[in-house]
Amino acid sequence: MSRRRRSNSSDDGAHSPLPPSSPQLHRHSSSILGSPHGMTNLESDLDNDVDLPQDISDIEEAIDEVDLMDEDMYKDYATDPDKDHYDDKDIDDTHQQELSLADRRRIDAQLNQRDALLKGGTYLDDDDDDDQQDEALDEMGLPRQRRHRKSRYENHSDDDLWSDMEVDPLTEELNLESLSNIKANSYSEWITQPNVSRTIARELKLFLLEYTDESGRSVYGARIRTLGELNSESLEINFTHLANSKPILALFLAKCPQEIFKIFDLVAMEATELHYPDYSNIHSQIHVRISDFPTIHTLRELREINLLSLVRVTGVVTRRTGVFPQLKYIKFNCLKCGTILGPFFQDSNQEIKISFCTNCKSKGPFNVNGEKTVYRNYQRITLQESPGSVPAGRLPRHREVILLADLVDVAKPGEEVEITGVYKNNYDGNLNAKNGFPVFATIIEANSIKKREGSLSNTSDLEEGLDIFHWTEEEEREFRKLSRDRGIIDKIISSIAPSIYGHRDIKTAVACSLFGGVPKNVNGKHSIRGDINVLLLGDPGTAKSQILKYVEKTAHRAVFATGQGASAVGLTASVRKDPITREWTLEGGALVLADKGVCLIDEFDKMNDQDRTSIHEAMEQQSISISKAGIVTTLQARCSIIAAANPNGGRYNSTLPLSQNVTLTEPILSRFDILCVVRDLVDEESDKRLAKFVVGSHVRSHPDSNGEDATANKDNKNDNDDDESPAISARQRKKELLLKKEQEISPIPQEKLMKYINYARTKIYPKLHQMDMDKVSKVYADLRRESITTGSFPITVRHLESILRIAESFAKMRLSEFVSSWDLDRAIKVVIDSFVGAQKVSVRRQLQKSLAIYTIGNR
Repeated sequence: MSRRRRSNSSDDGAHSPLPPSSPQLHRHSSSILGSPHGMTNLESDLDNDVDLPQDISDIEEAIDEVDLMDEDMYKDYATDPDKDHYDDKDIDDTHQQELSLADRRRIDAQLNQRDALLKGGTYLDDDDDDDQQDEALDEMGLPRQRRHRKSRYENHSDDDLWSDMEVDPLTEELNLESLSNIKANSYSEWITQPNVSRTIARELKLFLLEYTDESGRSVYGARIRTLGELNSESLEINFTHLANSKPILALFLAKCPQEIFKIFDLVAMEATELHYPDYSNIHSQIHVRISDFPTIHTLRELREINLLSLVRVTGVVTRRTGVFPQLKYIKFNCLKCGTILGPFFQDSNQEIKISFCTNCKSKGPFNVNGEKTVYRNYQRITLQESPGSVPAGRLPRHREVILLADLVDVAKPGEEVEITGVYKNNYDGNLNAKNGFPVFATIIEANSIKKREGSLSNTSDLEEGLDIFHWTEEEEREFRKLSRDRGIIDKIISSIAPSIYGHRDIKTAVACSLFGGVPKNVNGKHSIRGDINVLLLGDPGTAKSQILKYVEKTAHRAVFATGQGASAVGLTASVRKDPITREWTLEGGALVLADKGVCLIDEFDKMNDQDRTSIHEAMEQQSISISKAGIVTTLQARCSIIAAANPNGGRYNSTLPLSQNVTLTEPILSRFDILCVVRDLVDEESDKRLAKFVVGSHVRSHPDSNGEDATANKDNKNDNDDDESPAISARQRKKELLLKKEQEISPIPQEKLMKYINYARTKIYPKLHQMDMDKVSKVYADLRRESITTGSFPITVRHLESILRIAESFAKMRLSEFVSSWDLDRAIKVVIDSFVGAQKVSVRRQLQKSLAIYTIGNR
């Protein structure tokens, strides 16, 4: 108190004379105040080695100093009623409420963090008063880190303008360019730093709000509005847009998707709440789904370098579990004191367990609070390589895929999907017990699922070059132009299996099956299939298997199976017990995997009768009913079946009817729309043409023929070409040479034909308009009469429907919206030729004469 009074007396100014007992202070004062003796005294002090102040601030402090130990010291203890009291304006006498346990923990955490910052080199100036120190705390109550102040008289450079700026490592935000300067051991450590996370969140929000298309319209503003209209919880983000706008964020997303997805989901929710402020009442979280990721892997290409990174894989779903609730945030009840502990985030690696209660310090017991625990949907599917993409002699690889939130039940068994997700390792006790501890199983946590139907994408961004069945708008115009050619159907038939000589009836049947008809559903209760089934029956060595292999490479979805190697379960579906959930699950067979495609069955006659009867339902109703292990369900099998079979004894006997040449029953024969009987007849002229064609095919397909031709062309080139032009021109000439050779035997290039077929199947649905019904009914009546007269396989209503399906397929080849009478006449000819060709020799000529009125004008 005496110190306060003395300082007050000195602050009062010139009223207090300096003590007479401080001659050094008088000497200094006189030197500064400019007395005539000041310089002399200073020089004498220098001569006598007297300690002098070295700085102006020290001189000012010497002027204001007060000797507290002088003879007037005891006057400080005299009674002074004006000054002997405390100021009550800064005294807090109010009653303070005791802090809760949560508040105490929060304040302790803030204090610990402040101590850590102070220990790490935080500088607070000693001359700051209490108000300035209060301002040095941020909104969390933590001290701001401030740069050390230089002496204000040392260096007067421009850098001193920034010396007083406050820098907080927890609240400072970086710019986009500084994000690429990674100051951590890994991407994940860098991203999890608070200032980096805030910067990433800011840039992602700007990307969602500011990214525009070529016409200047906001891309994701429209998507967010659509999301709100549908009450959806998924927002699709195009990876290419992010890479073009903010490349460093796209790199972080590819390398550390788990951390970026957490930030992205929060930012997406904030952006959605700008349009719909109360959207959090509908969905607590918005999930960002990534599309158009540039790199596509096959399941057998995934390695350890892909762990914890974003991958994009394709395959067929073979198995799907039920939907289970998975713990996301868990809370516990203490049964002794009733305190609710948590929430705790439950990850997929290990179970959350607590050891003691923070309130009563007891070690249990605890149980899960089911009301306040947060769950999310969980489902596992098995993704298998597409049957056509598996290398020869290899087993198809498969991976377990986890579906969360609104991705459950998006894909079902038999569908070909494209999955973008995080490739993660998963602890599997059984696998460790078998192979040793350090071995881990791998799973894919799906972020987005896209069904691959091979159609034109609805979005403006086409993923060109990623799928050979995709087409562009320019190619669509080419398809329309090509469809207007007069002989387009003959060109398509000639382009089917161009390396196989002859067999025009088989190629016509295969072309009809690839294009297919139009499926119909009568009042939602009676479905009529649109797929065309074909049976190739004939002598060995007539290229039946080669035609099946060609269809496998040409069709969008094709599954190849052999009769001897395919069982009834392998063709339809099997039931097995899941090793994790211990429940019975379905696995689709060949017919299920070929849904909306083609199922090819070779050696059809080698199948057992029990196995062959399993496909009866799939061929007509296009569904498979399962009743095994308590599972009663129906699977979709909407596919065409092209089967190849050999007759009894190896060769076809023309003197016997079809029923005696093959051991197939009438029910399964009637399910084939077209029967193609192939005979290996001896004819000198046709054999010479066949041999010449085969030799020419071998010459064209020789691997060195292209190089020789290219070398010959290279010798004839001009000498004025640049250094790089020979390599470019040689590559171009080789490509042109291959196209020229293909045009010799195939009127339509095979790549264009594949896209053309898929375009027609996806976009064209011709209608039966103004059809000549009298002609169809007369054909059906004549065929019924002749089948009974000749004793061959019976003609049923299925063959009548086959005529309509084949007519629709010819209309699809022309990309026509309506079935013309010409398409109908051609379909009638195909069915009659199929029926007549299956008869024995003695009956065939009679049938050709009686049915000639339907076939003469359509050749």
